[in-house]
Amino acid sequence: MAITLHQGDLPAGLSFGASVAVDTETMGLIPRRDRLCLVQLSAGDGDCHLVRFAPGAYDAPRLKALLADETVTKLFHFARFDIAVLAAYLGVVCRPLYCTKIASKLARTNLDRHGLKDLCRDLLGIELSKQQQLSDWGADTLTDPQMAYAAADVLHLHALRDRLDALLAREGRGALAASAFDFLPAVAEMDLKGWTVEDVLGH
Repeated sequence: MAITLHQGDLPAGLSFGASVAVDTETMGLIPRRDRLCLVQLSAGDGDCHLVRFAPGAYDAPRLKALLADETVTKLFHFARFDIAVLAAYLGVVCRPLYCTKIASKLARTNLDRHGLKDLCRDLLGIELSKQQQLSDWGADTLTDPQMAYAAADVLHLHALRDRLDALLAREGRGALAASAFDFLPAVAEMDLKGWTVEDVLGH
């Protein structure tokens, strides 16, 4: 496994193929308040690229082009949050996309555990450490444990998609999952504008 840290943008000439796993690290869980600090990406090849942002410095044309490229599927876990953050700070709408949390909730209805740590353990036999989850992602220097934690959030998403797609097909819910993924950019926009999907779709 190789972890490469980039400042402010991806290097020229880097390709991720037809699908790229994506995650974000922020200063909190409110996108408009808590700034984007880090974007993690992996092509599913065991390597991870980390793009780190200084406060207010979000001019990242190569990263933006990748995230907006409609020929590349973006894989997330809990995409609702990540795509809202990416829209707020980078001004991009991520399409098409895949969310392993939604896929798990639709396919694994016999369970109530759908976190990334649960999926990696249950479907891949991999134990993830969440020790760095609440660390300071805006610190001047990222530690090796922070970078390893950030990388782990994207390194397994391609394998999880394969396992979840098989379960969705078995249960006849693949088309339903695809429709849910297509709706997520609208959900993220509602979140950013002060609604939640529960507000809009509720009675």
